[in-house]
Amino acid sequence: MSLYGIIADLRRKYPTPAAMETLDLVVAELGRTRDNLKDAVANLAKKPLPPGGKPVLDELVARAREEGVYDLDFGPDPYDRPPPEPLDEGTVGIGAALAVTSILGLVLAAAAVYAGINSILHTSG
Repeated sequence: MSLYGIIADLRRKYPTPAAMETLDLVVAELGRTRDNLKDAVANLAKKPLPPGGKPVLDELVARAREEGVYDLDFGPDPYDRPPPEPLDEGTVGIGAALAVTSILGLVLAAAAVYAGINSILHTSG
């Protein structure tokens, strides 16, 4: 049985608010630990559980150990990206040149709009 199957069974077995809240906390931690219940339980040990939630958590751990899904390791996170490389001087220079020309284009566009509006307002008709 899968880890989430065990959690679903426990939700049916213990339909109390404390049990549901405890299992919700476990599922949230499983999302942070890539479905590793051992790490999730270690993280939950630092947080207060709802009253009556400890027996549910203990049963979850016991059943997960029986099923062999207590300490799963799915390897590195595929969505983790390596840290960005530092920029070299050439790339920084190109970026600076693009920034300066963009600002210059905006200034020239603003000056053209100002000159156009100014000539329309001061044209004698």
